[in-house]
Amino acid sequence: MHFNAFDMLVPVHQSPGLWRHPESRIDEFDQLDYWTSLAQTLERAGFSSLFLADIPGVYDVYGSSHHAAARGGVQYPLLDPQVIIPALAGATTHLGFGLTASVTYEQPYLLARRFATLDHLTKGRIAWNIVTSYQDSAARNLGMEGQIPHDERYDRADEFLEVMYKLFEHSVEDGAVLADRETGVFTDPEKVHGIEHSSPWFSVPGQMLTHPGPQRTPLLFQAGSSARGQKFAVDHGEAIFVINAKPKKLAEQVQETRAALKEAGRDPQSVKFSAMVTVVVAETEEEAQARLADYKRYVDTEAALTLFGGWTGVDLSDLRDEDYVADVQTEANQSALAMFTKDPSQRWTVRDVAEFISIGGRGPLIVGDPSQVVDQLEHFQQVSGVDGFNISAAVRPADFERFEHFVTPELKRRGLLEERPETPVTLREQLLGAGPHLAEDHPARQLG
Repeated sequence: MHFNAFDMLVPVHQSPGLWRHPESRIDEFDQLDYWTSLAQTLERAGFSSLFLADIPGVYDVYGSSHHAAARGGVQYPLLDPQVIIPALAGATTHLGFGLTASVTYEQPYLLARRFATLDHLTKGRIAWNIVTSYQDSAARNLGMEGQIPHDERYDRADEFLEVMYKLFEHSVEDGAVLADRETGVFTDPEKVHGIEHSSPWFSVPGQMLTHPGPQRTPLLFQAGSSARGQKFAVDHGEAIFVINAKPKKLAEQVQETRAALKEAGRDPQSVKFSAMVTVVVAETEEEAQARLADYKRYVDTEAALTLFGGWTGVDLSDLRDEDYVADVQTEANQSALAMFTKDPSQRWTVRDVAEFISIGGRGPLIVGDPSQVVDQLEHFQQVSGVDGFNISAAVRPADFERFEHFVTPELKRRGLLEERPETPVTLREQLLGAGPHLAEDHPARQLG
């Protein structure tokens, strides 16, 4: 199994209200020491990476206002995760960093330089979580009247990736940087090429602004779950982040995606799937259940519905607790909404939704002693076919620290955590078990 920590530079990530718990230190979220200490905890615990979510807007759907998000700390205030990566890399040796960046609101020419820079400064331990974004508030604040329609966002994203691949893979040749003191040539100009890209969406005629990092292209995370999003994942992803509390349903998605990868000419086993879970662990089952009961005392249901509104674009503030959540069209996160509106086994009320996502968001909750937790992780992996897990913490950073103390030793005892090599390797090598660069069958390698 491989493990990523799923976190965000905010007071509330996936468990609304839990910032108030006595063991929470998340009021320090704006302090660098908090994050470097967390990174070191994760490295000791055997995690592959710290996966940092990000959004470019405020959750203002619930009640048609930002008030509930601000009051509950629901992904607000939000710091910029790109800024802290070099400090986290400097505090660790092996841990990778998954950085979220939106193809809807960034420019490929500058974003390529930023990721190449981070690839250098982390010695190849950087990944890009590719998102198209789903918030109207982001679109409005970035000079647009509203979001680009859902499927069109992905069409535009395909071309954004094409530009990035040309810059990462084809603009600067291997060996271009000579730093030759004898000849006075630092970079061989014959090995640096403009990419000559021109289209209605992007015009990038020139060269990559910096030389390739250890991975050239950062490891590519993708989390699209809609039909269009899954196609995007097949075309680009190397590590795919999936969310479903039901492992059998997740197995269908994993199998369909692997089949689509094979049809697209990619090795279906070369792509790794990570499922989101939240773990509440203690020395005994009784203590773990008591801990969960204690967590539930701090749940903020209004903040949970604010999260739901932000994900789906659907405002439930005017409904009663017992009202059912209806299926509506949305340009936001379609898979998040479908989980509650297209579930054949249950009609979800507003109360059901709030209670379900209050601890751990949309993923499953695993509770027990160390042996029980690992049993459940193994069962989930066997049924779903995923390769590992994105671990979300309800109380931060306490739940990550408890994972290190209780779960990691049991994983090692069962041989479920790989021993790290003495010499650090790139994140792609660590997570995929392959070389430092994109696989030969990845579409990026086929571009001229």
